[in-house]
Amino acid sequence: MTEPVVTRFAPSPTGFLHIGGARTALFNWLFARHHGGKMLLRIEDTDRERSTEPAIAAILDGLSWLGLEWDGDTIYQFSRAARHAEAANGLLERGLAYKCYATQEELTEMRDAARREGRPPRYDGRWRDRTDADRAAAIQEGRKAVIRLKAPHEGETVIDDKVQGRVTFPNKDLDDLVLLRSDGTPTYMLAVVVDDHDMGVTHIIRGDDHLTNAARQTQIYDALGWKVPVMAHIPLIHGQDGAKLSKRHGALGVDAYRSLGILPDALRNYLVRLGWSQGDREFFTTADMIEAFDLAQVGRSAARFDMVKLENMNGHYMRATPDAELTRLMLETLPHLPNGAELAEKVDDDMRAKLIAAMPGLKERAKTLVELVEGARFLYAARPLDMDAKAMEILGKGREHLPALVALLENVEPWTAAGAEAAVRGYAEETGAKLGQVAQPLRAALTGRGTSPGIFDVLAVLGRDESLGRLRDQIGV
Repeated sequence: MTEPVVTRFAPSPTGFLHIGGARTALFNWLFARHHGGKMLLRIEDTDRERSTEPAIAAILDGLSWLGLEWDGDTIYQFSRAARHAEAANGLLERGLAYKCYATQEELTEMRDAARREGRPPRYDGRWRDRTDADRAAAIQEGRKAVIRLKAPHEGETVIDDKVQGRVTFPNKDLDDLVLLRSDGTPTYMLAVVVDDHDMGVTHIIRGDDHLTNAARQTQIYDALGWKVPVMAHIPLIHGQDGAKLSKRHGALGVDAYRSLGILPDALRNYLVRLGWSQGDREFFTTADMIEAFDLAQVGRSAARFDMVKLENMNGHYMRATPDAELTRLMLETLPHLPNGAELAEKVDDDMRAKLIAAMPGLKERAKTLVELVEGARFLYAARPLDMDAKAMEILGKGREHLPALVALLENVEPWTAAGAEAAVRGYAEETGAKLGQVAQPLRAALTGRGTSPGIFDVLAVLGRDESLGRLRDQIGV
């Protein structure tokens, strides 16, 4: 590249950070980092009725949680309204834009007539070449003007898109779009072009639902005499049924995936594989992604979001994360987890140590942090334990082993997983019982569940006093 790469992520703060928007941000971030450039953040808050501070906070928080740190200060589009108006008025002065005094009723009639005749609803250009006398009469009537671009009506506008290829738009299908509303506020089309130019954006990477916008914005660039950035329009994310991702497909916002117990590294890895590939490779570290990412490997077909695949990938990341680090991540995420409050109240140094000690067994059985917290419940559950149905069933069949096991375990010294295992195995051999017939009642009595990490590890992590206390609860001692 002959000039420093500058990309931008430009969300509208009207709600949460959509999972599709997060992927767009990731692609922009990776492309910029791959080329040693910058990714800027612009909040497109010109829709004052729908833009909210909580939404802005959610977007910033979501990007930070995903590890997508932007460069420089956040740009707020609304604060640049005067600059947008300056650009529109400059086009007006040079005869490349004009004032349109069409009323709302006239515009409605234009659209209705177009529909009746089977034409796309387009502004008919009725004020494009009117005289000063016509405009003075309109002002006398109390009409207010918008400023419209004097767009070319012949020929074609061509987008050489880095994902979609060469895309051609007949200019007759692109009408004279509004640049400045009658109240002096800029339209989205104008604001985006002016901001991207002023921010030095070299590459625009966004969803392919903006492809028609790209043609309109190219005409504005041309009128202003500015270089058009390189454009890449990536396919949208669809659900498993092939339809555009919507609420009926489940979670849409990045914050929801954090609440589902997904690790940011796993979500980043999953998102980069939605629409971009490097052979059959599935797992990428962040450094791997930065080194490998380029637009040439972005496909044109819509990617399908699969929650099962995401959870499997998340499970892989959890198992690969060192125990102390995974414990830290889990504890940091507790406020966002639906089952995290109970554990959060009981976290002290002793509990943290127990969680780290139990983590090897816990993370083998969990695909999300939610499942991890649930699996760790036996560590912080209050006595006497609440038993699930499976644990009750197991105890019903094997409770008679517990008194003898308690007596044996009381003599285990030092208290270790190996020592407890030797005592339990010795009891099984002596009585002729299978190990499972003995270990399963132990598991139920110690955890209140039918499944858990290895039972001897459970005994070691809980410690002598807590283990024996829970067992005694079940034999009434």
